[in-house]
Amino acid sequence: MKISLALAQLDLKRGDPENNFLKAQEAVLQASNQGAEIVLLPELWASGFDLDHTRVYASSLGEGWFARMRDLAAENEIALGGSMIEKKQGEYFNTFVLYNKDGDLLGSYRKIHLFQKLQEDIHFAGGNQIVVVDSPWGKLGLAICYDLRFPEIFRSCAVQGAELILLVAEWPLKRIEHWKILLQARAIENQCFIAAVNKAGISQGAALGGNSAVVSPMGEFLALGGENEELLQADLDLDEVSKIREWMPVFDDRRPGVY
Repeated sequence: MKISLALAQLDLKRGDPENNFLKAQEAVLQASNQGAEIVLLPELWASGFDLDHTRVYASSLGEGWFARMRDLAAENEIALGGSMIEKKQGEYFNTFVLYNKDGDLLGSYRKIHLFQKLQEDIHFAGGNQIVVVDSPWGKLGLAICYDLRFPEIFRSCAVQGAELILLVAEWPLKRIEHWKILLQARAIENQCFIAAVNKAGISQGAALGGNSAVVSPMGEFLALGGENEELLQADLDLDEVSKIREWMPVFDDRRPGVY
């Protein structure tokens, strides 16, 4: 199954969702015009890490910024993914949602690994479910930023049949070499595609790293951004996953009972 995928590497402003929505709207329109079938926006793309005002931006799925994102997908007839702040039963989550081109929710993933250095664990509840969604292109895994440092979530997605794992992030420039190496490692060890979008610009005084990327199951960069705003696009053939797994049958040789 082939898919054309776009990554909207944007310079988004903390605490300015209306401005950020206009930037996202422009990127989604451009991706649609370029023939992409799915476009990813970065982590907490609407609000940024303005965590002291979490309650201002939060809403239930299907309402608030989630509804506007849903409509943006439908208006441009393109699948759209990214994370925002969800309120559910009195708790708040950093939630990655993925909509299809009709605006239907394909799946939602609540960030499992919360980054204590940014006090995510104070403002958010952690998710407790790894998510693999059924899509028109096959099974897709969902992950958010700091999750990249935890290989277990990616292995679980692969074991559940994911051939492509989508990741949205706000990753700093000073650790960008970690970002690139870990993206390659997660792709190689799970013999799947990884598509990861990062922010550009400055957040809370720290330079963000950009370098949004699409990595093949062999660890090759099919797309790799710079440090500034840009829209990246890559065409993937997900059938390559089964071919590579047959060539190097790592999954057949696993011994999970020992681990």
